[in-house]
Amino acid sequence: MTPRPIALLGPTASGKTRLALEIAERLPVEIISLDSALVYRGMDIGTAKPSPAERAAAPHHLIDIIPPPEAYSAAQFVADCHRLSNEILARGRWPLIVGGTMMYYHALTHGLNQLPEADPAVRAALQTEKAADGLAALYAKLQQYDPKTARRLKPGDSQRIERALEVYLLTGKPLSVHFAEQPPPAQILPGLSAIALIPADRSLLHRHIAQRFETMLQQGFLDEVERLLTDYPELTPDYPALRCVGYRQAWEYRTGLYGYDQFVEKGIAATRQLAKRQLTWLRKLDHAHTLNPHQNESALLAAAMRIIENRPV
Repeated sequence: MTPRPIALLGPTASGKTRLALEIAERLPVEIISLDSALVYRGMDIGTAKPSPAERAAAPHHLIDIIPPPEAYSAAQFVADCHRLSNEILARGRWPLIVGGTMMYYHALTHGLNQLPEADPAVRAALQTEKAADGLAALYAKLQQYDPKTARRLKPGDSQRIERALEVYLLTGKPLSVHFAEQPPPAQILPGLSAIALIPADRSLLHRHIAQRFETMLQQGFLDEVERLLTDYPELTPDYPALRCVGYRQAWEYRTGLYGYDQFVEKGIAATRQLAKRQLTWLRKLDHAHTLNPHQNESALLAAAMRIIENRPV
């Protein structure tokens, strides 16, 4: 078989890493992480980062590439993914793109909006306004400038509200208009095909999410957060790294916003909400082959290999 790019997509806690490593036992793959949290160094437990042994079983890319105070964008991912895929193919190996950051995958397969880069001065002004008048005032302003985007966003979604206002202030054009004028898709990776892991039983996924969160706590997740905030005291939930599920809740627990039991409850609930959003994206991928990750492991691997080998599933 001629190597080509394969995407293995799925919600959090659906077994993507396990299946990817089983595929790696049968094909010469190199794994490209499709996960906006795994890019951060020092955030290992709370992101369920592949262990050193798992990463030794197959080459991994786009893991531990930046410190937590820095940001990594969808545009950077697309550029890195194209570069890495070409390098992997040149080595005669298979690029296996694994993860659940569907915004990155959408950018990879549908192209990027031509939006302005972040402007530190505008962002600082919005932060000052939020501190003085509250997020509700920013949301009200967005309702005035861009009612279509405001209807789409939740009033508490600080990150997206501020970004929508930033785009309007920089361009004089609402974000919704920019999206409507989106250019044709960028070149998709030649030969790319996708496998979407969609659980047939959502309650089973929820149990796996709760179990994994409890395991993370036993592994020292809160100690990891303490080290993170000691090493990078500038971090607050306004930074993308602390917007990762679990980390924001740990930060709020650390500041005394609520007790331990409520922290655990909120961390699990936030992870479930993430999985719900990921599944919504995945169900819209009409080109993807869909597999139930909770079937027999050997049957799941056999079905995935048939897709990769272009045989009937």
